[in-house]
Amino acid sequence: MMEVLYEDNHIIAVNKTCNEIVQGDKTGDTPLSETVKAYIKEKYNKPGEVFLGVTHRLDRPTSGVVLFARTSKALTRLNEMFKSHEQIRKTYWAIVQGTPKVPEARLENWLVRNEAQNKSYISTPKPSPQGRDKDAKLAVLTYKTLVKGDHYTLLEVNLETGRHHQIRCQLAAIGCPIKGDLKYGAKRSNPDGGICLHARQIEFIHPVSKQNICITAPVPDDALWRALTTQIS
Repeated sequence: MMEVLYEDNHIIAVNKTCNEIVQGDKTGDTPLSETVKAYIKEKYNKPGEVFLGVTHRLDRPTSGVVLFARTSKALTRLNEMFKSHEQIRKTYWAIVQGTPKVPEARLENWLVRNEAQNKSYISTPKPSPQGRDKDAKLAVLTYKTLVKGDHYTLLEVNLETGRHHQIRCQLAAIGCPIKGDLKYGAKRSNPDGGICLHARQIEFIHPVSKQNICITAPVPDDALWRALTTQIS
């Protein structure tokens, strides 16, 4: 059953599972956006088509908070906020293999996206306009260690840019692939087919009321997630 984290007349946020897609794709699976539309239509007994705007996306194997717009005004303003990275902050939790060499750091890399493989790679330090990495884009994030386990570490990650597979690629590059993420070097897959990357929190200025909104998504109901998160002081 879909878990609604927050809703008002202009926005709605839900806790996505690792098996859901935010928007429709070639799989033909019902996207989360359609599930949310059906929820709104039934709850508020709305006739006709329900408006719902997708403001951002999460990779299918990633879980956590996803924010949708219920009005065109909210959609326009949220799109601007996500594009500029102003008045909005997304925080992720990631369970990674091993432990980073330093407990917290700021990572800067140039990433190149391979469309055919649906994968990103770290490029040269700075792309040359004439070189093969001319399409590389700067990716910046910060992380800090929350809990160190015997085999896995729980990290908190904050994005300064929003690049394709950014967290997955950059953490793998420091020798700490996300648990279950075979595409970026994890040793084995997770039973549910997802990866241990969770969009934990989103904080932003409400696009209409201008109030500060902070929405937190409970972590997946999983033994490892429980074991690590219960150790957070």
